[in-house]
Amino acid sequence: MLDFLSQALEFIRHLDVHLENIMREYHLTTYIILALIIFCETGLVVTPFLPGDSLLFAAGAITAKTGILNVWLLIPLLFAAAILGDNTNYFFGRFLGHKIYERDYWFLKKKYVDQTHEFYEKHGGQTLIIARFVPIVRTFAPFVAGVGDMKYRRFIGYCLAGGILWVTTLTLAGYYFGKIPIVRDNFEVVVIGIICLSVVPIIVGYIKNRFFSKSTT
Repeated sequence: MLDFLSQALEFIRHLDVHLENIMREYHLTTYIILALIIFCETGLVVTPFLPGDSLLFAAGAITAKTGILNVWLLIPLLFAAAILGDNTNYFFGRFLGHKIYERDYWFLKKKYVDQTHEFYEKHGGQTLIIARFVPIVRTFAPFVAGVGDMKYRRFIGYCLAGGILWVTTLTLAGYYFGKIPIVRDNFEVVVIGIICLSVVPIIVGYIKNRFFSKSTT
């Protein structure tokens, strides 16, 4: 387990190098590889650890650097993968229903569902948009929407809005800012910064629940 985590951390730290190697080796097949990663990260509750924000940024940056892929084709493909992932999660949540709250499963911990449910309590349906930029919550938000019987018409509206905002913003940010020398030369720091920023809402939420909730009781 420690070896796996170490390898995963190493991959994320040097995401730009690995992604460039993948593009140069697999060329157009890279479209499919990236789409599968985004689908799994957003659509499978067993893979919330996969890179999301950092992958989109790196994909845009390496696309600009190598010219192997077309960013205007990459964006709609990744958007479609994210939407398909959300829908998979949503209907899986509807299938399991409220049984998910009865116990922990090997592939799903109740605490993650509870954290996402707290997000819904605070932000309502907009959680599906906000959660796009928050790891773990991004994976579980559509699942909890399905468990909570959110109307599909309402779900798909927020899903589409969040998906296009997430994919377009981060991919184009990488595509344009990745060309700047200081960003290109310190890509590892930039990727780590993106990851740190994305987990800030989780840390803030934990601090509020851990300390401030006690002071009000």
